[in-house]
Amino acid sequence: MDALSLFGLFAVSAMLVCYALEARSPWFTLAFAGACGLGSLYGFLQGAWPFGLVEAIWAGVALRKWMLIPRATA
Repeated sequence: MDALSLFGLFAVSAMLVCYALEARSPWFTLAFAGACGLGSLYGFLQGAWPFGLVEAIWAGVALRKWMLIPRATA
């Protein structure tokens, strides 16, 4: 397995874990957005630009969701 494949495996695994844990903390939503960004980068690096484009859109959706989540003030 080459380095690009390992990077893709990491990005998609991080997306899965963060998505599963989103209900626990808003920070997992932000982490999901970051993982989608990594997945997008992977898609573009491997030449699958439709995958990269869709993942970039998902990153934007998740980032917007995180920005709209109310946070407790301390």
